[in-house]
Amino acid sequence: MKRTAAWLTRYALEQLNIKHTFGIPGVHNTEIYDELAQSDSIEPILVTHEGHGAFMADAVTRSSDSMGTLLIVPAAGATHAASGIAEASLDGIAMLVISGGVRTDSKFSYQLHDMDQHKMLEAITKKTFKVTRHQDVVATLFEAYDLANDGEPGPVFVEIPVNLQLDRGEISDLPMYKAPIKSLAHAIDAQLAQAVALLANAKSPAIFVGWGGVEASDCTEQIADLLHSPVATTLQGLSAFSAKHPLHTGMGFGPAAVPAATNAFKECDCLLAIGTRFAEIATGSFGVIVPENLIHIDINPNVFNANYPAKVAIEGDAGAVLAALLQMLQQTKIRDKDAKAIKQAIKRDKQSYIDEWLAHDSGDRVNPAVFFQHLRRSLDDDALVIADDGNHTFLTAELMPCYRAKHFFSPTDFNCMGYAIPAVIGAKLANPEKQVVGIIGDGAFMMTQSELFSASSLGIGAIFTIFNDGELAQISQAQKVPYNAATCTVLPEFKFKALVEATGCRYIRLQNNDEVAEQISKAVLLSEQGIPVVLDVNIDYSKKTRFTKGIISTNLKRMNLPTKVRMISRALWRRI
Repeated sequence: MKRTAAWLTRYALEQLNIKHTFGIPGVHNTEIYDELAQSDSIEPILVTHEGHGAFMADAVTRSSDSMGTLLIVPAAGATHAASGIAEASLDGIAMLVISGGVRTDSKFSYQLHDMDQHKMLEAITKKTFKVTRHQDVVATLFEAYDLANDGEPGPVFVEIPVNLQLDRGEISDLPMYKAPIKSLAHAIDAQLAQAVALLANAKSPAIFVGWGGVEASDCTEQIADLLHSPVATTLQGLSAFSAKHPLHTGMGFGPAAVPAATNAFKECDCLLAIGTRFAEIATGSFGVIVPENLIHIDINPNVFNANYPAKVAIEGDAGAVLAALLQMLQQTKIRDKDAKAIKQAIKRDKQSYIDEWLAHDSGDRVNPAVFFQHLRRSLDDDALVIADDGNHTFLTAELMPCYRAKHFFSPTDFNCMGYAIPAVIGAKLANPEKQVVGIIGDGAFMMTQSELFSASSLGIGAIFTIFNDGELAQISQAQKVPYNAATCTVLPEFKFKALVEATGCRYIRLQNNDEVAEQISKAVLLSEQGIPVVLDVNIDYSKKTRFTKGIISTNLKRMNLPTKVRMISRALWRRI
């Protein structure tokens, strides 16, 4: 039979259960767009910028069982999308990136959009493919999909030249997609036995969970209950352990963590680390103290011993490894601990930290703790909360409890500002029945605000919250300590109301604490009617998060003496 590559692309994506594609049509991919327009199961979504489309695709993968998929033009589409592809790459998020390509049958040079996309994308994808035969289209897309999910997930790029999309070519068959069976590829019994012995005999074992453990929350909870171990998470893995569990302590466990985590981990003599790289944000700028007895589970063996030496390193999918570990622990005598006292201390420290925030005088601005307390009470347990990159990220992590796996996420290792507006749209498209809320700094908001037009046209009933303080707050705070100045971090005055109303979204201003309950309720009600709402919060950033204070202290201690003296002297002199 004969088929065009465009038709074959549609067939493959339908087989892969792709629900949405994100991108902009151009001369090199309009045939694929035309095919997708005929699909009963795939909706192609027009974005205002391919980078935003990549953030949408990223959020689809993080929040659902469907893989986020980009459909872009070559060259400019790929360079625009690169930031979102790189975010997915560093955060370990599967993504399928499909691009058109210049003709492979042309005798002419310097074709429109003619560039080596593969060389450019090599560093931020797991692999790139260029299809040269109709016969290979479906198989290549199936292979790309499997590779994106295999091992540590990530983006995979496929280029399909425009002449293959336009012309029909001979194919021998249309294969049905069959998902590969995942299993532990090697024996880990010896490592598991060693891990069980260390955990069972530890006086104060603790657990640290990253995004790699987000699919294994049930096993993690059962192991924590057996060991009576406090559990902390990374920023990216914040949803990997429910904040409702009495052993949950919060994000991080060193000097940059909330008191519940810092105190619970203080005497830790054996750490079970699940699906984390011990990267900079997760460790509070590498300020944590990791015990000698570190048991590190990860699907990517390259993370072992990169920053902290592991006594036991177990390579494998967290779900499979933890299931085996749990079974062995259930058959092992565990050292006695005062479980009640551990849980009471965590509860006490959590409440004390909230009380500290609520007691903070925010004047005529909104106290972040007051805001998040009301927001949490106004939302369902399974609401999705998505934070952008900035000071608001760590306020959300410290003050907004997350109850369900994969229901909080944020750009983490690549740390792209502007992530959340597109990600809210992607998450809502993938989860139309759930509430979706974005927490977005005013600087980050301006980076991707054009997607509010998309939200309006698509009827995205979600809340886009601006934490509005007029600065790039995370960097501004970091500047004010050593420099007593804010250089290029004070934002011009934006007329958010005019901008939001121009997009067709609804605008609500939240001025002070007295308005919090009423305005949040109004925003939730409108969003549930399918209306996109921008909630502009006059936020108070005068009180620093534990994360900010912790990393400033950690980095200052790490500096050599001459640099430290120069930094402190300059700060003092400028204050005088």
